[in-house]
Amino acid sequence: MSSASPQRARERRTIARNKRATHEYLVLDELETGIVLFGTEVKSLRAGRVSLQEAYCMIRNGELWLMQMHIPEYAQGNIHNHKMVRERKLLAKRQQINKWDRKVREKGVTLIPLEILWDGSFVKLRIGLCKGKKIYDKRQSKRERDDKREIARTAKSGRYDSN
Repeated sequence: MSSASPQRARERRTIARNKRATHEYLVLDELETGIVLFGTEVKSLRAGRVSLQEAYCMIRNGELWLMQMHIPEYAQGNIHNHKMVRERKLLAKRQQINKWDRKVREKGVTLIPLEILWDGSFVKLRIGLCKGKKIYDKRQSKRERDDKREIARTAKSGRYDSN
């Protein structure tokens, strides 16, 4: 038997979610990418300080970029601290970027960051290929969410009404 310990599964923890994205957009497809960050940005993320509300993604020159994500400056940083809002490169396979680039060129389809998370010691970003919802779609989504919540509440309480 070897004395090496078995590898543990990497822990996955959510840092922040873009809750508004699922309300405003219909998510057609998802992709998990890596993200290029500075050291002080990673330290701010460890403190859970990030905002995805204004963020969006774009494909430029065959590369995937994250725009307008707000990571506050690291409090204990020095003069080499990072800018709070800057363009950040996303790491994905060229084939996947080209596939999504063709879809983004369609009318009404955009790339929206959905969630930023820890994958072991790495920071990952889940982005979605999204299409804007109409008002009636938003109402339908809210109705379905409320119905699921009501069913769960009824099942949990153990009382079933049979009319």
